Amino acid sequence: LPLLLLLAPWGPRVSGGLRSPRRRWPVPYRRFDYRPKTDPYCQARYTFCPTGSAIPVMKEEDVIEVYRLQAPVWEFKYGDLLGHLKIMHDAVGFKSSLTGKNYTMEWYELFQLGNCTFPHLRPGMDAPFWCNQGAACFYEGIDDAHWKANGTLVLVTTISGTMFNEMAQWVKYDNNTGIYYETWTVQASPDEKSTVWFDSYECSKFILRTYQKLADLGAVFKKIQTNYTSIILFSGEPVYLGNETSIFGPQGNKTLAAAIRDFYSPFKPHQSVREFFVDLFKIIDRIFLNHQFYLFYNLEYWFLPMKSPYLKIIYEEVPLPVGGKASFGV
Repeated sequence: LPLLLLLAPWGPRVSGGLRSPRRRWPVPYRRFDYRPKTDPYCQARYTFCPTGSAIPVMKEEDVIEVYRLQAPVWEFKYGDLLGHLKIMHDAVGFKSSLTGKNYTMEWYELFQLGNCTFPHLRPGMDAPFWCNQGAACFYEGIDDAHWKANGTLVLVTTISGTMFNEMAQWVKYDNNTGIYYETWTVQASPDEKSTVWFDSYECSKFILRTYQKLADLGAVFKKIQTNYTSIILFSGEPVYLGNETSIFGPQGNKTLAAAIRDFYSPFKPHQSVREFFVDLFKIIDRIFLNHQFYLFYNLEYWFLPMKSPYLKIIYEEVPLPVGGKASFGV
């Protein structure tokens, strides 16, 4: 937990909550009709997709190699440090046989992990302020040293130019409708068949969706082991609280609004050493001792009655998919 808190740039027991109006678990990730403009207040330490380019149109007869790319989060800055904890970032690479050009495609936070995981409490604003958009990034080239040094660069399948172009159209749809990064997976227990309350929506999920789309188009994947990182919170059945308007608006629940703000207050950026340890104690007290967590998902707030083991980082195997169309062979 302390490591996750360091990555972030960044109460009282729940009252006024409602038992979930849904009985469908996990709560479906919400898609949108368009991507809103980002607020100038949201700033990233590292620019999102600095060398990004449009996805090219491939010739139908092209044969394109598809590579699985994986490296420790912030490998460019900290090397293999987070790799030891199996906190990994995923991407996919392509190589055209006709042009010899390489490409990389990934999905990640516009304003870094901390801003997607916790909000800012801005003066004069009652509601927490979120900078939590994520998006796809496509650019020419594969940084072999980055992916190979402490991670993975391995061929997983080959596809035709036609399949690549169809995938590109799907990527545009997926990117324009799935716009918010969700850090946490939330489930009832560590048991394999445990109920999943909420599923994360981050880089690895985009890669898994991309692989599945290619399989649906006819790609045949190699039989190799593929593992992905998940950060899991463990909770009893979540309690639905409402959205920003119903909680923080003029007719909102003042007690609940204060509780949510109080919960998020320790996750603030630019702390002194003393402030950090004071806030760390508050976080431990609320999550581990008082079993409280407020989750923001699909622009709505939920209360999680936390339970042991509270939080876990897992690096689990997810097999490569099996295609649904006639296979493409080279």
